[in-house]
Amino acid sequence: QVQLVESGGGLAQAGGSLRLSCAASGRTFGRYAMGWFRQAPGKEREFVAAVSGSGRMTDYADSVKGRFTISRDNAKNTVYLQMNSLKPEDTAVYYCVGGTSYSLPLDNLEVWGQGTLVTVSS
Repeated sequence: QVQLVESGGGLAQAGGSLRLSCAASGRTFGRYAMGWFRQAPGKEREFVAAVSGSGRMTDYADSVKGRFTISRDNAKNTVYLQMNSLKPEDTAVYYCVGGTSYSLPLDNLEVWGQGTLVTVSS
């Protein structure tokens, strides 16, 4: 079974940037769509972004569109989330998740990373 490990979280100021990474192992990485979710304090987990297996198709939540960019480097078995123009409301634990399809939308979200905390100060 694939294992996902997120990294890159930390503290940023409003307007700043962070890049999250999700390293995958155990399965053929490049074949499967991947995504990012987040869970803010006191709120339910929500969708952030997704990328197809090829990296050519992407989807974003309206709240992050134009600020965040999801990408992947299949040679490195890694998915990235570049977060620019950060806002305090972006503060959350960010989770990487793997789908079971090559294309979007994400499906069968059974494989999750452990999460990485992003804190954005005002």
